[in-house]
Amino acid sequence: MSNQNAASGSAAGAAEHFDVLIVGAGISGVGGAYHLQHQRPGTRFVVLDALEDFGGTWRTHRYPGIRSDSDLYTFGYRFKPWTGPPVATAEEILLYMNEVIEENDLARHIRYRHRIDAARWSSATNLWTVEATRTDTGERLRFTTNFLWMCQGYYRHSQGYTPEWKDMDLFRGRIVHPQTWPDDLDYEDKNVLVIGSGATAATLVPAIAPKTRHTTLLQRSPTYFLPAPNRNELADTLRQLDIDETWIHEIVRRKILHDQQLLTKVCIEQPEIAKEELLKGVRAFLPEETVKEHFTPKYRPWQQRLAFVPDGDLFQGILAGKASVVTGEIDRFTEKGVLLQSGQELEADIILTATGFQISILGDIAFTIDDKPLDFANTVTYRGMMFTGVPNLLWVFGYFRASWTLRADLLADFVCRLLAQMQAKGAKRIEVALRPEDRDMPLLPWMDPANFNPGYLTRAMHLLPKRGDKPEWQHTQDYWREKEEIPAIDLDGKEFVYS
Repeated sequence: MSNQNAASGSAAGAAEHFDVLIVGAGISGVGGAYHLQHQRPGTRFVVLDALEDFGGTWRTHRYPGIRSDSDLYTFGYRFKPWTGPPVATAEEILLYMNEVIEENDLARHIRYRHRIDAARWSSATNLWTVEATRTDTGERLRFTTNFLWMCQGYYRHSQGYTPEWKDMDLFRGRIVHPQTWPDDLDYEDKNVLVIGSGATAATLVPAIAPKTRHTTLLQRSPTYFLPAPNRNELADTLRQLDIDETWIHEIVRRKILHDQQLLTKVCIEQPEIAKEELLKGVRAFLPEETVKEHFTPKYRPWQQRLAFVPDGDLFQGILAGKASVVTGEIDRFTEKGVLLQSGQELEADIILTATGFQISILGDIAFTIDDKPLDFANTVTYRGMMFTGVPNLLWVFGYFRASWTLRADLLADFVCRLLAQMQAKGAKRIEVALRPEDRDMPLLPWMDPANFNPGYLTRAMHLLPKRGDKPEWQHTQDYWREKEEIPAIDLDGKEFVYS
C-alpha cells in the first residue's frame, strides 16, 4: 500500500508552500500527480486527501459487489496498461492505482487524513491559502500554493441521497444507503428490498441475492442496461499473439472508444434503433413480458447513463428466482416494508436505498476571493474546468457518457501546458473572462436537461456554474470532440487573462 505516514504540513501559524496543490488522491488526483511529475519535472507539489489512503470512491464504497461501470481499458490511465477483465472490482482498481503510485514514487507527495476546510485567494500575493485539519489528530494546518488543482470528484463521500418517504420511521427493519455500508449488516437468509434502478442497484442485487432469502429490486421506472461478457475478445486474441501489453492497451482502448462513439451517435440520431438493440440484449436473458414491463424505459437511450451488466448477472439472478423486479411508485413505508401506490405491500427485513448520491461542489470547501465568499453558481464555466473570476484553479469534472479518466488525462495535459505558458510569460495569475463578443451571451444551466438529466444532477443544478451558448463556455460531455479541441486550445486567446 502507499505510504500513509508522509510528513504533515506545518502548524497553522506557518504555511507550507507548494507550486501546485492537488485536492484528492482518487483516480484524478493520482493521475494528475503522475502527469505533473513527468511533464513538469521540478514542480513542488502536494496531494491532500481527507481519507486514510488513496482511491476515493473505490475506498469509500464498500457495498457487496462494488465494481466499475466503465471498462478499465478506458477508465484506466492511458499510460498504465490494464491487463484484467474490462469490468473490475474495487479491489482490482485499488491494486492498479497502488502500482501507479509505487512505480512512479508518488507516495512521498501524498498526505492522507488532511481535510480541507477553506481556500482563500489573495490578489495581493497571487496565492491560494488552504486551511486543513488532520482528521486523526485534530491539528490545524495551513498551505499556500500558486495553483489549485481540484481532483476531489463531484459527489459527497460522507452521505448518499435517500428521498424522504412518508413514515420511514415506522419500518421495524434496517434502512441502509449502499454508500455508507455498515460492517455489521447481516443480510444472509433475509428478505432484502433494494430501491433504485441504476448501476449501484444492478451491482448489489446479483452480489447479495444468492445469500438472501429473497431480493426484490423496486424501481420507480426502468433503466437501460447493457449486458455483455466481461472479457474483451480483441485483447484475448492479441495476447495469444504475444503482443506487448502496452500495445494491447492502446489498440483495445482505441477500438472501445470507436465503438462507444458509434453507440452514442446512434443513441442521439437514431434513438429507436438504439433502443431496440439495447432491449435485444436484455431479451437474451428474460422473457418478453418481463422486458416490456420492467426493462423498457420511457426516455431515449443515453439521457441517463447506461448501466453495464457483466455477463448479464442481474438478469441471471432474476431468471433463477433468487431476485425479482417490481416497478411502481412508493406511497409510504410500513412496519413490515413499503406500500406502493398500487396498493401492493413489499415486505422486507432490510431496505437498501440505492437512490443515488449528492453532488459536492468542489469538495464543499469554503472558497473566498479577496475575502469575499465565492458562490460558484454566479460564475460561468470555461469548458467545464475553469470559472470566470476564479484565478489559478482548475476542476476535473469527467464524462458521463465515457470514462471519467479520459477527461482527467486530457485536463492534466492542459494544466501542465498552462503552467508552462504562465512560466514563459512570467505570469503569477491566470483566469478566464468573457470576451467582448460573449458579453450578451445567454447564461444557461450547467447541463442541458434535455440532453442528460440524472437525478443527482438536476437536484444540484442551481449550485453549479452557468454555461454559455458557445462551445468555449460549455462542458460538452463529448470526449471525441474534446480530445481534439482541448490540446488545440490557444492559450493566448482573448478568454485567458494573465497578470
